[in-house]
Amino acid sequence: MNPWSRIPRTAALSGAVALVIGLLVLTVGLTRDEQYLGRVSLLAEPSAQADGATAQYGEVVSLALPALVELARSPSVLRAAAPGSGFSPEELGPRVSVELVPASGLARLSVRSASTEQAEATASALGKAMIDANLLAPAGRLRLLDPRPDVITLAPDVPLVAGLALVAAVAAGLATVAIRRLKPGGLRGEAGPVRRSLAAAGIRRPVAVLHGADPEAADRLAVLGLAAGRGLRVVPVAPEFSEAAVKLAAALPVDLTGTGTSVVVVTGPRRYDELTAIAGVLPADAVLMAVVVT
Repeated sequence: MNPWSRIPRTAALSGAVALVIGLLVLTVGLTRDEQYLGRVSLLAEPSAQADGATAQYGEVVSLALPALVELARSPSVLRAAAPGSGFSPEELGPRVSVELVPASGLARLSVRSASTEQAEATASALGKAMIDANLLAPAGRLRLLDPRPDVITLAPDVPLVAGLALVAAVAAGLATVAIRRLKPGGLRGEAGPVRRSLAAAGIRRPVAVLHGADPEAADRLAVLGLAAGRGLRVVPVAPEFSEAAVKLAAALPVDLTGTGTSVVVVTGPRRYDELTAIAGVLPADAVLMAVVVT
């Protein structure tokens, strides 16, 4: 057995799996419904008083400004903003968010929508409704920092989707390599115990350990038989492995399946005691060539 012969096929398979998974994640991510975020900034500033004095503006703002978070979702503000947004008040509420910038008197108002035009119109309508609510009166008032809303794309987020697709592709490729390395029948977990079981039966010489699911198992056994110059006899360690043994024997070339002194034992995972027993009762002239784990 040459483990290096599996590398090109494993690399090709892992590359194909990585490509499929990466394209799948990319396709799903880029075909999501479009989402846009319209944002306006509201700035609190003092109101000029009739006598030229300014009321306790700082105290009013520090106490009242946090209420903007609740005011933005209040029924009166949502009803006032709904006609200009294309949403009903009930639809608009969950789409609204407010962020307060600490120690600045600034609040950022954001609204999610399915188009740039609707996101812009909704942000403008909601900002106007918030100003008209006159929350800071009489000490202060709110005004738009910029009359034109800022609109950004939430979905599809091309850089994020591309990054996720790359990560998924790499993970899928590595997982495929790991599975392929373990698959030749989980031999990484079985070969050691199998050889210890054979040693317990007095067999110290090297014995090939193959997996029954390996499509090349029969070919490798045939090569072993040709190298040994004798036929191969397939022996199951227990009755439940008889069918697998018959199939394996049928897959071998005819000139290698006759009665001979080279033996292939068919066993299952963790059937070490039975394997030791079978190996211990082989005829003195029999040579155990391989153990096939099904």
